[in-house]
Amino acid sequence: MPIDDPDLAIAAAEAGAAVVRRAFGAPLDRFDKGAGDFATAADIEAENAILDVLRRERPGDEVVGEESGRSGAGGSDRLWLVDPLCGTLNFAARTMLVAVNVALRSGSSTLASASADPFAGEVYWTDGVRARVRRDGVDEPLTPSAVSALVDVNIDPPYPADGPLAVLADPDFAARFRPRVVSTTLAVAWVAAGRRAAYVTYGDLRDSVHFAAGIALCEAAGCVVTGLRGQPWQEEGAGLLAAADEQTHAALLAILSRRGR
Repeated sequence: MPIDDPDLAIAAAEAGAAVVRRAFGAPLDRFDKGAGDFATAADIEAENAILDVLRRERPGDEVVGEESGRSGAGGSDRLWLVDPLCGTLNFAARTMLVAVNVALRSGSSTLASASADPFAGEVYWTDGVRARVRRDGVDEPLTPSAVSALVDVNIDPPYPADGPLAVLADPDFAARFRPRVVSTTLAVAWVAAGRRAAYVTYGDLRDSVHFAAGIALCEAAGCVVTGLRGQPWQEEGAGLLAAADEQTHAALLAILSRRGR
């Protein structure tokens, strides 16, 4: 029986996660990507494992991998976005905060996505309608909540002078929220799961291998997801404000507005 798209996204993410777990703590070759960024042998091996799953089940689909670029049949309206190891710097420093992200896009719609936490043994997934987390083969609904008051902010360069650090210095932010910097898009899935109140990042996120899976999870879970001025996040350079609820979104949007965004 053919595997459906959500189960395929999960299977692909789990294949990559297995590689990441196996490679953790071992000496790894690094491949310089410029501007302080690099990939490890684990990134490449995990991406190959994911691509093997996708190509076996959907040979006619296109794929964009962070390390290998675009491949597959040209002209397909189905595009898989693959980030095999989001949090490479964490991983290389033997820090277990990483994600394996797989998302299927058709036009502007996300048909399925999965974000795996290799070390917690969890896979967050959505079919575009339901949002779930799978542990030990059991699915539970994702329920956003702002009760933690924790807001993850991406401060990886490049970012504008009025960017994340300015937001963190705002007195209204300090009065209501507490910042966290996880440095992996696993934190976006945590907003959908109620483990973070919000996530903020800057830049252009259209068809991003890093963010596509997490954004789809947040939208399916009922989070409020926009750009940094409240505009659609799909606009060029819009950035991302994903919040657990309307009140949290409004409070952070006001702070961002004052800080020139």
